[in-house]
Amino acid sequence: MLKTWFTHRLKSVTKWFTFGIGVKRWLLLILVGIFAVATAIAYIVTAIISIRRPSDLPASVEFLLIAALIGIGMSMVAVGMYRVMKNFLAPYRANQQGHIIDAVYAHNKRHKGITVVAIGGGTGLPSVLRGLKLTTSNITAIVTVADDGGSSGRLRRELGVLPPGDLRNNIAALADDENLMTHLFQYRFDSGDLGGHAFGNLFITALSGVTGSIETALVETARVLNIQGRVLPATLDDVNLMADVRLPDEKGTVTVYGESQISEAGGHIEKMQLNPANIAAYGESVQAILHADLIVIGPGSLFTSILPNLLVQDIAEALRATRAYTVYVCNVATQPGETEGFTVADHVIALEKHIGRGVFKAVLANNVYPVLNAGDNTHYVTPAPQHHEISQRYEIRYTDLTDTQRPWRHDPGKLANAIMQLATEERSGMTPG
Repeated sequence: MLKTWFTHRLKSVTKWFTFGIGVKRWLLLILVGIFAVATAIAYIVTAIISIRRPSDLPASVEFLLIAALIGIGMSMVAVGMYRVMKNFLAPYRANQQGHIIDAVYAHNKRHKGITVVAIGGGTGLPSVLRGLKLTTSNITAIVTVADDGGSSGRLRRELGVLPPGDLRNNIAALADDENLMTHLFQYRFDSGDLGGHAFGNLFITALSGVTGSIETALVETARVLNIQGRVLPATLDDVNLMADVRLPDEKGTVTVYGESQISEAGGHIEKMQLNPANIAAYGESVQAILHADLIVIGPGSLFTSILPNLLVQDIAEALRATRAYTVYVCNVATQPGETEGFTVADHVIALEKHIGRGVFKAVLANNVYPVLNAGDNTHYVTPAPQHHEISQRYEIRYTDLTDTQRPWRHDPGKLANAIMQLATEERSGMTPG
């Protein structure tokens, strides 16, 4: 066994001396540079401890020779190390742009960032992730798996898998936006038997079949796209949404089944439930919440993207138990069939009605309402009325969060900056506001 280990190690070492890999010459240059610097240092030490000078050259000439020897030696070492590191890293950065030092600096900065958990789904949560991934790579997105419409719903009904759509969107948000694989992951077929399916949905579904579990499939998908962080489901159970909806014109209240049907009912949502109600949270998601420094809830569809996560009992209990600073991000615009006419206060009261108080500590909301590019169908969420009761229970921060081109959505950069400012103020003991 020892002989086998020694043989393996010997083969590994001899590979470094293979012709053409661009390492030996630069290692030799480093050694020559070190020898030159060492010679200069030895000459200086000899001159200091010797009774007589080691040469008969004038002192000024000796100084210039020593300085030149040190300068040339250090330059040789620097060039050699740069070229060796460049050749070492070349196989790992084929798709990365820019200088090595910039990539290393950015990687280390993100790696040392705070631990963040973002909870939600739909199209809102990716806005948070796109902004925060530039600050930290310690991100965990916890995503609802109650979707039953579109491509996800079809795969769920036909193959019995967890709906992959929200998982896919958030994985893509944590990946490199310019990467061709990211664009491929979001590609949606527009005709044939695959019409309506996103490639990423099919990829995750197929990978879960190959690996035997959705958890492993998500890990492998994250590796393929080299994402900053990870994406986890709120639960691994097969769960659906139920809503009690009060219809307009005093037509009474009906119970609507299925996430895709709730916003289509056209009434006021009074109560949301999970079916089945007592489902178990995914263990990794609970642990992520308990060990987070910062937790962001939302943005996203209040009743069909955010609440499905919070209605999982273990998730809500973990949010109450964690020491993390928890921020609820309110939507920029109201959503037809869910939050028509809602203010910031109405969003918060709806959350409290379903999960109680004490789940989050701060509320972040928009207070800029652009007309340009907004269109006729954009109706902004307005601030809470002055002296409203929620201002007594939460830190409330208003700021511009709108995207210039699509003002009904959050701008990832503005949103991330506002969240990090709140978190920084909280850690420093300042009062946000």
